[in-house]
Amino acid sequence: MFQPNEDEIQSLVGQMTVAEKVDLLSGRGLWKTASIQRLGIPSIVMTDGAHGVRYSTTQIDAGDNDEDSLQAFLAVVGQQADASGGMFGTTRPATCFPNGNLLGCSWDVDLAYRMGEALAAECQDFGVHLLLGPGINIRRTPLAGRAYEYYSEDPLISGDIAAAVISGLQDNGVGASLKHFACNNSEIERTTTSSDVNERALREIYLAGFERVIGKSAPWTVMSAYNRLNGIQAAEHHWLLSTVLREEWGYDGLVVSDWHAIKDRGAALAAGTDLDMPESQPRKARLRAAIEAGDLAPEVVDAACGRVLALVRKCKMHERRGAPADLDAHHALSREIAAESIVLLRNDGKTLPLDPERLRELLIVGDGAVIPVIQGSGSATTNPYRVDSPFVQIAARAGDRFNVRHLPFSSAAQVGLSASIKAIVQATSGADVVVVFAENEKSRHGEGNDRDTLKLAASHDALITALAAAGRKLVVVLSMPDTVEMPWIGDVDAVLASFYAGQGGGEALARILFGEQNPCGKLSVSMPARMQDIPGWHTYPGEHGRHVYSEGVFVGYRFYDLKAIAPAFPFGHGLSYTTFAYETIEVDKGEIGADAGCTVRVTVSNSGSVAGKEVVQLYVRPLAPGLKRPIRELKSFAKLDLQPGEARTVSFTLTQRDFRYFDTSRSAWVLDAEAFVVEAAASSRDIRLSATLSCRPESSALPVLSPNSPTALVFAHPKAETALVDFFFAALSISSAEATALVAKTKGSFLGFYDTLSWYVGDSVKESDIAGVFARLNDHHGEAPSS
Repeated sequence: MFQPNEDEIQSLVGQMTVAEKVDLLSGRGLWKTASIQRLGIPSIVMTDGAHGVRYSTTQIDAGDNDEDSLQAFLAVVGQQADASGGMFGTTRPATCFPNGNLLGCSWDVDLAYRMGEALAAECQDFGVHLLLGPGINIRRTPLAGRAYEYYSEDPLISGDIAAAVISGLQDNGVGASLKHFACNNSEIERTTTSSDVNERALREIYLAGFERVIGKSAPWTVMSAYNRLNGIQAAEHHWLLSTVLREEWGYDGLVVSDWHAIKDRGAALAAGTDLDMPESQPRKARLRAAIEAGDLAPEVVDAACGRVLALVRKCKMHERRGAPADLDAHHALSREIAAESIVLLRNDGKTLPLDPERLRELLIVGDGAVIPVIQGSGSATTNPYRVDSPFVQIAARAGDRFNVRHLPFSSAAQVGLSASIKAIVQATSGADVVVVFAENEKSRHGEGNDRDTLKLAASHDALITALAAAGRKLVVVLSMPDTVEMPWIGDVDAVLASFYAGQGGGEALARILFGEQNPCGKLSVSMPARMQDIPGWHTYPGEHGRHVYSEGVFVGYRFYDLKAIAPAFPFGHGLSYTTFAYETIEVDKGEIGADAGCTVRVTVSNSGSVAGKEVVQLYVRPLAPGLKRPIRELKSFAKLDLQPGEARTVSFTLTQRDFRYFDTSRSAWVLDAEAFVVEAAASSRDIRLSATLSCRPESSALPVLSPNSPTALVFAHPKAETALVDFFFAALSISSAEATALVAKTKGSFLGFYDTLSWYVGDSVKESDIAGVFARLNDHHGEAPSS
């Protein structure tokens, strides 16, 4: 077993030749690190993905031919997901859990941890040491092709769910790779386009989830992204990978590249990308040349080698052989996660849950009821070892109590569509309830492709509209990578959003339809009513290789609140078969200062007649902030399981950071508002209780002055007037009263200070003299300089 201590790791690095170091930092084939037999260094195995283990025997077991591995990799990325199994080749069967787009709707960190445990067990069974996930990029736009992999538009949910998955993995001996760092939010020209994001939005939105995970779960690896960030390749971004990740956040694990993401290997290593994956002979040759030419500091190369060896040690220390994973138990867990996450978007209160004793005929329409779309397409796609058919699971509830029928209906373009829809409308005339399984067009989702529409497959929109117009009692079940437009929403009786529900989704849907499971999922993204309402839509997808994130910090619900736009369904929305009463909110402090947070206690009761779970969401709303901020922001949440009539009190801890924004002028998190309202809510648009806290803001940052600073800015500095009076008194040999009068004349001008002053004194005072006065003010942080 490979278990060197820190001194022994340094000794191993010291014994390596340049060629061995290059091998170690470059991977072997598609999915392994290099072994160095001379020094007893073994390799480790890694593979995708965050919702299931994708173990390809042809890629992992059959050798490391670099040319063949590239073709295999490209084939995987370009595949389209279905449940038939034909796309999987020789990939080993594994559990396909709900994808990130649905798991995020659980708002349940305990479930996420259990999923991490199960993934670890399957990795250990397969001999995988490092699972390449989870991904927590912000779902900035629902069009993004990999949105299905990610948890939320909000960094708090993304961070907490990911941290739980990672802890479940790593507590059970399998490493995680937190990805894609950072701003990998579109698949359009994804390896070359620059995500241009201002620093405040980076800090508050796009990096915040990563920072949260680093602090909570210490992932063994972080994966850098394909895209450029503000003009620099993410894998070669020193500020991102060294200044922020390592120096500010204290991350001491390994940074691995996304596959073939590195353009300049020497620059990537110098910036902080330790391991280049997969193996590339040209990149290895360039790295060796850079080392031998002295272009890379030896200590940088050696530190990266040390981090690779430390990762190998962790993986080898915790590997367990001969313990087969319990796939049946994992299938049950997949069902449980899906049932806890599916969101009831709409319900007329009479249609769902279905009552088997009152049904005579239930008609199920759509191919997705028989062959469900359980996951997205791309490198994270899993070969499910079994798949629940929604129709089979629904029909199992019928027995001899009612009749269940299925009518096929494809999402693909159809010849004779009108006739097909008319036939289905006629066939449903005798049904008590019609359940339609609808989805977006299969060709428009997945890795390598952003969607170009939020619409369902045209045939499905037409079918739903026709059935609703005919007066059918209608339930719509949506399978989708992210939000879709629902022009028929006001005409149907109930809608369930299952996103990509994994292999157990069919059983989960049956449980919810029949009330065996009370729906308790809540949306982790906002659902816009139309594509044009998407934040940043006017600058998507960018042009000339640059994609400006024009909405800044106003992502998702933050944008809809700011613009007073009503989404189709708000962030945090989700209905239940029971009702919840928010009874009291208590805060243990009356004021927020720079040195402390607070504790908030919220009491919620189940005021309905059946057991259910409620996600209590805690938002913070600043009053009269020092600069424009989101109306409200999620700062904590808890999921409560309540019996009818039961009340529980949940306690939330809000830290100093929860009240601050990032001030780029000070490069610091700043407290600046007149007061804050703490809100307990059922969604971002359903605020139930609130409490107001006064605020002791920190001192404002003093302006940095120059001779051409506007006069208003100059006199906003508390020491500027005194400093100028003293300077004029000495430099112009005038009285103190005259100096004071001269200063007064400059006030109120819209010109720069020196331009204004020169109207009164000509060139008797040089611009460099004023620059000196202001430099001393800037250097002394407001202390008046002597004349």
